[in-house]
Amino acid sequence: MSAQKVDSVRFFVDEPPLNVTLTTDMGKLMSEKMKGELLKATFSTKLYDSTVVDEEIRINARGVYRRKYCYIPPMRLSFLNTSSSRLRSLKALKMVSGCTINKQAEQLLLKEYLVYKIHNLLTPKSFLARLAKVTYRDSKGKKKPFTQYAFFLENVDAMAKRNHCKEWKSGPVNYNMLEREETTMMFVFQYMIGNTDWGLTNNHNLKIIYGKKDTSTTPFAVPYDFDYSGLVNAEYAVPNEELGITNVVQRLYRGFPRSTMELQAVFDVFNRQKEKIYNVISDFELLDKRNKKEMLAYLDDFYKTISQKWEVQSIFIKNARQQ
Repeated sequence: MSAQKVDSVRFFVDEPPLNVTLTTDMGKLMSEKMKGELLKATFSTKLYDSTVVDEEIRINARGVYRRKYCYIPPMRLSFLNTSSSRLRSLKALKMVSGCTINKQAEQLLLKEYLVYKIHNLLTPKSFLARLAKVTYRDSKGKKKPFTQYAFFLENVDAMAKRNHCKEWKSGPVNYNMLEREETTMMFVFQYMIGNTDWGLTNNHNLKIIYGKKDTSTTPFAVPYDFDYSGLVNAEYAVPNEELGITNVVQRLYRGFPRSTMELQAVFDVFNRQKEKIYNVISDFELLDKRNKKEMLAYLDDFYKTISQKWEVQSIFIKNARQQ
């Protein structure tokens, strides 16, 4: 009898950090990360039903800045290897790890993880993230094992399926093509977290999904990769010079024009979820007091802004993007 496959949704819904051991040729992974070649690896963990999984997978380095400069690059883990019987339903997952092996990098990683959890509170059209404590072992025995936090990001097909959608693969979309309310939510969310590292013209750090059964429905833009946001405030993050801001903590609204009524409907969602959003941060035991305080203060500024009519008029209406 074949082993039961992992429930790809439950894998992400379960809250406790997953203990994982990833065994691969660490020297090759780090020295040849820019090539992005597939490497053999062994993925070992204990699942929610207490069964131990120890299966061969394939991994490769991904990303741009972190791939080039980080000690351990972000990775894509492919569970589609024929021997990965229980994990095959996960397909391929992105794994985001700390840029270096120190507490500061770990705290930045945890802050980015929390941004995904906050987004989940605002809309189901968001990527689920699962925290993990990963031990890296060198299959060649040349490097000492080390352990650091990382998180897995839900596969785009799984996220789309949860929302009765499928991924749009027909190239960039014009903002007028997108579902209006959900897109307004995305614009305001990016402003809340202080993220300018996204774009519709090339689907930069966005995945586009649309109705699975009714393909005439308007598509949705789902953001990811939040390490360049002000809420995370990574030391390596710098804004695009063309945006006219000096650092990533400085917010800039990059959404397109919306009416006061449309904006207020979205602000109402943020206000209803405010307590839960704050609790995501304040109740997270792995984040230190200083980082909690900074994140909560950053959100305080956002909530103060959306409560003042003149600020809303100035930031979200008068200074909205025109193209």
